[in-house]
Amino acid sequence: MLFNSYEFILIYLPIVFVGFFWIARSSHRLAGLWLVVASLSFYGYWNPKFVLLLLASITFNYAIGYAIGHARNTGKTKPLFMAAIAANLGLLGYFKYTNFFISTINGISGSGFGMADVVLPLGISFFTFTQIAFLADVYRGIAREYHFIHYLLFVTYFPHLIAGPVLHHKQMMPQFAAPLTYRISAENVATGLMFFTIGLAKKVLLADSFSEYASPVFDATKGGVQPDFIVAWTGALSYTLQLYFDFSGYSDMAIGISLLFGVKLPLNFNSPYKAHNIIEFWRRWHMTLSQFLRDYLYIPLGGNRHGTLRQHLNLMVTMLLGGLWHGANWTFVVWGGLHGLYLVLNHAFFWVWKKTGISGVQSTHIGRALGTVFTFVLVVIAWVFFRAQTFESATLILGGMAAISELHNLNFGALTFDGLYGRYMTPADSLSYVLWMLGIGMALVWTAPNSQHLVSKIKFRSEIGIFLFIGVLFFWIFVLMAISASRGASEFIYFNF
Repeated sequence: MLFNSYEFILIYLPIVFVGFFWIARSSHRLAGLWLVVASLSFYGYWNPKFVLLLLASITFNYAIGYAIGHARNTGKTKPLFMAAIAANLGLLGYFKYTNFFISTINGISGSGFGMADVVLPLGISFFTFTQIAFLADVYRGIAREYHFIHYLLFVTYFPHLIAGPVLHHKQMMPQFAAPLTYRISAENVATGLMFFTIGLAKKVLLADSFSEYASPVFDATKGGVQPDFIVAWTGALSYTLQLYFDFSGYSDMAIGISLLFGVKLPLNFNSPYKAHNIIEFWRRWHMTLSQFLRDYLYIPLGGNRHGTLRQHLNLMVTMLLGGLWHGANWTFVVWGGLHGLYLVLNHAFFWVWKKTGISGVQSTHIGRALGTVFTFVLVVIAWVFFRAQTFESATLILGGMAAISELHNLNFGALTFDGLYGRYMTPADSLSYVLWMLGIGMALVWTAPNSQHLVSKIKFRSEIGIFLFIGVLFFWIFVLMAISASRGASEFIYFNF
């Protein structure tokens, strides 16, 4: 079930919302259980058989966490903890990477092993990482609450289950236990609907529109077509903006849906294309995953505690594995490796600037602007590998992006995609229309306030004002849904990871 679908907005969400607060009048525990059942139904909408896999994973990890928590002072928890981590990674590896390893072995050795009949369960990366974080927190003595219904809700909670954010036990358990969570709040409902509507607009009006410009370019390269300079950059920039508005839209919608139930999810997206350098970019993009990789991989590897060389090695390993987490394809590994290299060079430049005394350049307006543009270009180049299905496809796109010599022959008014990719642009065939759209998209990501700032500026003086605002938001929700009706509800990109 998709957040941007009619069945979710008109049927599922109202039923779950009304049922939760109606049951909460009698029992908070039963209300929590209602959310668990609703979340499992949400997950099973795609493929009911994987609900059993999810429940088995939850039961296993809860039992291990309970055992570790009650044996923490005995000195016997480390083998249990390591075995549980191995089991979780083994489950993830089987479903997500079996065919990846088979195809890699076939490619290296020339063997002809057949592909396994494995279907990737939705959200397995997210619910696996969420539970690994729980086990690590129990092992460290940070997580101490073992209420089973709350744990079920912590893992299955439908606003985050499929595509994040990656949650921590300490962030959610106090909220599930708080009495205020089970009392309806008009302000929470209004704020939640604001976030939801902003996210829906990003998805329907922007992300899905940019996908119409990105997909044909990348699809053409799968057939060996070499795009020219403008077409290659159009495809790369369109995907860069599609992914931005798709993921930020999902993040806003998840925050908004959760607020309807009085639960605050952690911020997961904070205007990353405004970053002045790659280090800052990773503090703003998929923030909960970045924090997870830092806390549970980079720091345990040694972080920056063992010298510069070791720090750079740890960065590379972390980003390579982060790339592989996103998808079972070597293109994702290259994407992660590029960002690892970017981070290493960023740290090296900072060191040089500090030693030479020119580090102040990054605090000037011109320095920050140049840093933002340079960072953006590096991110765009890396996104080509993230989007391309093969190295050959990525190479063709990057080759076109590097063909600057073609510029002097271009007639922008006459440029179209017809003949090379087929007619796909609407409402006009002229490339100038797409360039105009790209300009609007980049202006939004670089100059517009983000969702958190927009919502924080709206103040309500009375409950009447809140409900009037809710009515206006409902109207715009249906307008946005009507706009997207012709092409149908499309999946969010991160549902594939």
